[in-house]
Formats: sequence, structure tokens, C-alpha cells
Amino acid sequence: MPKVKTNSSAKKRFKVTGTGEITYQKPFKRHILTKKSKKRKRNMAKKGVVSGSHTDFVKRLLRLK
Repeated sequence: MPKVKTNSSAKKRFKVTGTGEITYQKPFKRHILTKKSKKRKRNMAKKGVVSGSHTDFVKRLLRLK
């Protein structure tokens, strides 16, 4: 029986915190930043938390479930 592999794209995008939450980096912070407001850029710099409806799917990709 072969080993079950973790999804490579998911392991690069998501991290599990000590409390078990799954975090990710928010999108749209790479380029074309001049037209975006300071407030918007500041909020995109924060870590995002995967919502409850998506946690089961992401955990399955990361082989945590």
C-alpha cells in the first residue's frame, strides 16, 4: 500500500497554529500597491484564519484528518 501524500500546494499556503487554527496569507499584497489605501494594505498584511466551513477541506488536503 503506497503512502498518502500531502497536497504540495496546500502545505505551502497554510500553517496550523498551536491552538489548532489554520492560517494563511491574505491575497492582493504582491504588486500594484500604489492605488490601494494604507488601511487596506495593513489589513492584508495580517494573517487570515480559515473559516469553519472550509476547515475540514483544508485539513484533508494537509492530511490532518
